[in-house]
Amino acid sequence: MNLSELPTPALVLDVERVRRNAERMQTRVSRMGAHLRPHIKTHKCVEVARLQTSAQSPSLTVSTLAEARWFAARGFTDLTYAVPIEPGKFEAAIELARECERLALLTDDAGIPAELNEAARVENVKLDLFLKVDCGYHRCGVEPETKEAFEIPRRIADASHLRFAGILTHAGHSYHSRSLEELRVFARHERDVMVELAAALRATSIPVPVVSIGSTPTISAVEHLEGVDEARPGNYIFFDAFQATLGSCRFEDCALTVLTSVVHRDSTRRKVVIDAGAIALSKDRGAVDIGDPDCGYGRVLDLEGRDLDLRVGSLSQEHGIVETLDGALFDRLKVGTRLRVLANHSCLTAAQHPHYNVLDAGLIVDRWLIQRGW
Repeated sequence: MNLSELPTPALVLDVERVRRNAERMQTRVSRMGAHLRPHIKTHKCVEVARLQTSAQSPSLTVSTLAEARWFAARGFTDLTYAVPIEPGKFEAAIELARECERLALLTDDAGIPAELNEAARVENVKLDLFLKVDCGYHRCGVEPETKEAFEIPRRIADASHLRFAGILTHAGHSYHSRSLEELRVFARHERDVMVELAAALRATSIPVPVVSIGSTPTISAVEHLEGVDEARPGNYIFFDAFQATLGSCRFEDCALTVLTSVVHRDSTRRKVVIDAGAIALSKDRGAVDIGDPDCGYGRVLDLEGRDLDLRVGSLSQEHGIVETLDGALFDRLKVGTRLRVLANHSCLTAAQHPHYNVLDAGLIVDRWLIQRGW
């Protein structure tokens, strides 16, 4: 099938770019001596996960228990659920752990180890539990210099039905970097904070089996991973306009676009309306604060993927507005013209759709399902 034959809006995945991105990150992390545990929240797709893990053991990071169940049922049984566990999910996590070779959970709360241990004892299972560390993002995690950073691992290690899995962090604040050098500073800090905390824990006789770090920007920029056991980037598999602006990739590495059609032309205001709105693109504003204040809600490309130097300037639920001062270009944008929008944030855009239309050598060759829900 040709792109022009797809109903719009439609999510289009350039599988050759996906393969290339997967190979590059696997090679990069392996050469630095760490294990790659991709975060599949970006794509939520079994076929993509298989491409990511074709050169290694199929171990993944997930963001929901629904993802974990879906992937475990399809052969991915070494999983890290990378959201702090809370008591309302104990039962589901324990049930899932029975189906997995390994399911690791994480916490940053001093009360959770005892509660989780009791739930695991009653069900006669053993669970792996990470300490979530805050390396500067300030979303979740304990700060490494606090007493909780030592107290929680000790409580996990002393529990009868828990195993201390190690320490885990995510440098989400790296997305605010304004230059490659600043990004490298964030990457060094993420690594060094975790290596130093691991050493401090080991000095108190607490074994630290795994030091786990990861964000696409920091893993793309870090100079070495000495002292780190695993990396958990996710967005790298597709990249997006934000990552390209940040410097994590080139625009030609970006694999995800939304196919859309012009549904209205306004010659007075030199604007066109496309049928990809907030439901198809998400409302992520992208790189507004890091060098592209006019990024809008996505870059507009032609059907072959060439940048038209246009942005989706505003959105409603099913409509996107694209303005242009170029009269000749406006004249080309007839009602029915097919365009592609390069997403600002591929993770959120992908989650808006039920499946990928897989593009290979200019043709749609397959349809890959996206697992959604919690």
